[in-house]
Amino acid sequence: MMQKQKLQLFDLTMIVISFVIGMGIFRTPVNVAAASPTPAIFYLCWVAGGLVALCGALTYAEIGSRLPVTGGYYKVFAYAYHPSIAFAINCIILVSNAASCAAVALVGSEYISSVLIPASKDAAYLQVAANAGFIKTVQVSIAVFAITLFYIVNMLGLRMSAKTQTVLMIIKIGMVVLLITPLFFATGPASSALPAATGMGPALREYIKAFGVGLVAVSFSFGGYQQTINFGEEVEKPNRNIPRGIFIGIFVIILLYLLINYAYVKVIGFEELKKSTNIAAIMASKIFGAQAERILSVLLFLGVLAYVNAVLLSNPRVMYAMSEDGILPAAFTRRNKKEALSLALTVFAAVAAIVVFWAREFDKILSFTIFLDSFGMALSAGSIFIIRKRTRHLDGSGIFSMKLYPLLPLVFIAAYIFVAISIALDYRNNDYAALIGLLVLAFFTGLYFLVKTFRKPEQVN
Repeated sequence: MMQKQKLQLFDLTMIVISFVIGMGIFRTPVNVAAASPTPAIFYLCWVAGGLVALCGALTYAEIGSRLPVTGGYYKVFAYAYHPSIAFAINCIILVSNAASCAAVALVGSEYISSVLIPASKDAAYLQVAANAGFIKTVQVSIAVFAITLFYIVNMLGLRMSAKTQTVLMIIKIGMVVLLITPLFFATGPASSALPAATGMGPALREYIKAFGVGLVAVSFSFGGYQQTINFGEEVEKPNRNIPRGIFIGIFVIILLYLLINYAYVKVIGFEELKKSTNIAAIMASKIFGAQAERILSVLLFLGVLAYVNAVLLSNPRVMYAMSEDGILPAAFTRRNKKEALSLALTVFAAVAAIVVFWAREFDKILSFTIFLDSFGMALSAGSIFIIRKRTRHLDGSGIFSMKLYPLLPLVFIAAYIFVAISIALDYRNNDYAALIGLLVLAFFTGLYFLVKTFRKPEQVN
């Protein structure tokens, strides 16, 4: 019998890096800078986000090692918690992923609209309400177009979607490298990266509040490591390679993010960064000229399309698995002639488009999606305490068991509780994103019991 191939240390490290580095780094530094009173807090948010990601990735790696099931991330809830919690959390994770798709599509529309309508970069032009409204309408239309385009691509089947993803991923990796190159070309910093404090700075409470708000945006950029849950049983020498691969991967990501953000501050300036949007394009313009700004804006839009395509590719398959388990109606397993999950894909794309029309702005979606994520992250990581008790017989059998347990999962859970509280307290600036998130959670919890009440007895699992 042929021995099953397993992931080596390098393979796992590259997977971790590819999961995390997405499109957030091209936009969220603006949000972190706007929330940070000093560059020191700005950089601290990014370091803290990386350490939280490390705690989370190691926690999820052990969960995946102890509970190696297909579609592990969502099945963890059904194993560890009441079915109503499993249903509600899985549904809000799907809504959160659709919101992330919408948010990233809006990031891409911000970049490409500056190329299509150069006047949109002029502050004086945008001060006229009619002009600002027109630009926002254009950006929303572009975002919906991107979602619709890749909805069609995914409807054409997995092979078409996978080929498209390969091309777009190459473009995205190249852009990450380009973001760091200004460090070697800039003649001097636009402002000091770590200025000395002058006068009375914000009170400690304000620093903590700023740190919490900044960590919301950082969490968006560091998301993705939770998918390590799917590789626990497929790693060679898991007790050694899983912690090493995750640590090296997260360390590389923190280093890249710090370098990229230092480049932003060095070239654009910390105060200017707070007020900018198309930061990568602005940086390219300052170093290489206006033509480079336009080229990079187009490339960034293509990079955004890579994320939109990936999300539309993966999430309908989660809905398919939930349908197979009887959590969602059987119709979600329906496929078209190209083997695409037609209903699941249509529903997910529709939710993403609705979120674009509802929010119309990246910042509003950011708080909403991270608040929903906070529930999923905290509860899924908390399942380790239940899973460890139920799988004691696996101890010493070669599976991965994290060191510093239970400290690492507790730090991770505490961090996401802190993020959720920060969003709730910042309700004036995020249009009650936390309240809307709680209503969405309550809706799906109530829906579970409603469906269970009206379902025929023989259909209940």
